[in-house]
Amino acid sequence: MSGTSTPTAERSTSGAGGRTAPVGVLVAALLAACVAFQLNASMLSPALKSIQDSFSATSAEIGLTQTAFFTSAALFSLFLPRLGDVIGRRRVLTGMLALMVLGCVVSALAPNVSVLFIGRIIQGASGPVVPLCLIMLRVEVTEPKRYGTLLGVITAVNGGVAGVDALGGGYLADHYSFRAVFWAMAVVAAAATLLVATMTRESKAAVTGRMDWPGVALLVVSVGSLLIALNEAGKLGDANWTLVAVLVVVCAVAFALFWRSQDRGSHPLVATRHLKQRGTWATLLTTLLTMTGVFAVMNGLIPAFAQDARAGLGMTAEQSAWWTLTPYALAGLAMGPIAGRLAATHGYRRVLRLGLVGAVAAVLLMIFTLGHHSHAMLLVTSILVGITYAGVGNIVLNGLGIVLSPRDNPGFLPGLNAGAFNLGAGLSFALLYAVQTAAAPADPASATGYTAGMIAGVVIMALAIGTSFLIPKPVEAEAQR
Repeated sequence: MSGTSTPTAERSTSGAGGRTAPVGVLVAALLAACVAFQLNASMLSPALKSIQDSFSATSAEIGLTQTAFFTSAALFSLFLPRLGDVIGRRRVLTGMLALMVLGCVVSALAPNVSVLFIGRIIQGASGPVVPLCLIMLRVEVTEPKRYGTLLGVITAVNGGVAGVDALGGGYLADHYSFRAVFWAMAVVAAAATLLVATMTRESKAAVTGRMDWPGVALLVVSVGSLLIALNEAGKLGDANWTLVAVLVVVCAVAFALFWRSQDRGSHPLVATRHLKQRGTWATLLTTLLTMTGVFAVMNGLIPAFAQDARAGLGMTAEQSAWWTLTPYALAGLAMGPIAGRLAATHGYRRVLRLGLVGAVAAVLLMIFTLGHHSHAMLLVTSILVGITYAGVGNIVLNGLGIVLSPRDNPGFLPGLNAGAFNLGAGLSFALLYAVQTAAAPADPASATGYTAGMIAGVVIMALAIGTSFLIPKPVEAEAQR
């Protein structure tokens, strides 16, 4: 279990001239990196219909490009934080942001869905931006309450950039094209790359060892096979079930070989004793279930319902952002620092469960009021989900990945947790959209498909509440009262 960082647990080196940057400067640079990542994750949400129309594609094809981004992010998250422990976190974070710029440019110039798919995969290399930023912050800030507050400030951006991401994406898609959204992402990512490279200190784990690249390859093959299998299964009647079965076997064999290599290797990527601890698997499972249950609801189903001229409210992309994603993000941004402080003061697990229960209640309220086609209720429920999930659940789950990580491998759990976040986001689009498609009625004016998808999300979030009780208490990360 991780405690407060100490000089013996981390090694850091000053930037140019040997000067130590103030914490405020560090936080500004890390915030820029998190903003850049969040734009990649959510700025496209109100522009998905514009992309679909531009390429004359189906919603499933466009949804697959989103799944590709989050799948790529999940896979890179498995090993890049550990690579940061070994060769330097600033170096790795800067490289990730540079790849993000490249991916944005490829996506902006994409002539078809296939090239867009490749661009989104490249953008996914930025997957573990948030955990790397939180690890770098913890090296500099060791007092629990102060770290909890700053953790909330940085992580709150992960729920939406004060609504600017959704609002800006909707505006650019309506007035220019979806390509303008990618160019805007590229500019922000380039600025973040420069800030991280010049305004942060380098840090490594105290005992770095070597990078276990064979272990990385086996883990990526295992998780990647599982993701592709789940995405294929999400097609339901159109799925290639033979392919699904083959991929599941590949996943199992690769993971068995990975586990064996970690037991026998002198510098394992992940020590199996850490994987067996409740602090690891319970945290990862809770994160995965939470994201799978809530992400596509707020970033897919609700914006789509708001823009649906028959079953929904017939808004434009920009209008839907104003009424749903912007208030959701603003509420999360306002609540984030408070949630981080409360977690450090009153307990991470207690605050997490309050957030998850609140998120379930808010989505249920959405379900019960969906058929009334009310702008006001859509606004109120979006704010409630923003407070409970983006402002509390998301913050505390990110924090648990840091404070429960073992001292001898500080990048281990944050990396896997980031993978769980991104895996859950990708699965959310695949599973909830599959439920929506399966339940879609013949009458296009009916909201039954949207309702079914949201009910599936509630069931999955309820499971997350159950697994949260298995997470151990991070004693050293909580203030002693």
